[in-house]
Amino acid sequence: MIKITTPFTKDDALKLKAGDQVLISGVIYTGRDAAHKRLIQLIQNNKPLPFDVENQIIYYVGPTPFKPGHVFDSGGPTTSGRMDAYAPELLKLGLRGMIGKGYRNNVVKQAIKDYQGIYFGAIGGAGAYISHCIKDCEVIAFEDLGTEAIRRLYVEDLPVTVLIDCQGNDLYELGRVQYLKEHNYDN
Repeated sequence: MIKITTPFTKDDALKLKAGDQVLISGVIYTGRDAAHKRLIQLIQNNKPLPFDVENQIIYYVGPTPFKPGHVFDSGGPTTSGRMDAYAPELLKLGLRGMIGKGYRNNVVKQAIKDYQGIYFGAIGGAGAYISHCIKDCEVIAFEDLGTEAIRRLYVEDLPVTVLIDCQGNDLYELGRVQYLKEHNYDN
């Protein structure tokens, strides 16, 4: 396991390779498609963003409503393709990491390479487990979006896997090739 602490810099990102198991600690932010759409609208209108995205990580999550006394309830990763239309612009502004699940399109993969980002995968269906890694949670923007509001989270040892590294190596593709080779389907 590789441990990283935010802020997550380009030098940090360059050390990671597709398939690396990582534990993230520090401040990360949440946001799904509705919040991303608003972020891009702010950028297009030359308005300030609710947080500086440079060297930050966004977790694609919309947590379930919190029970009394809970910092954060179940919050598994959202399918990342829903943010593909917005991710390249945020990466261009210095966003360093994204946490979600599922494939990314070729435009996002190229932006990850161009701007030295990392796409991390969290385990779908493990939202309750993930919630134990979240020690503090505060809504910082778009409260009207409910569970899709942007939150600042403080996490300790949040487990993720590097799915796409800075060089564009994609674990989904690499894993498929390896599987086919191991099972003699490489003809």
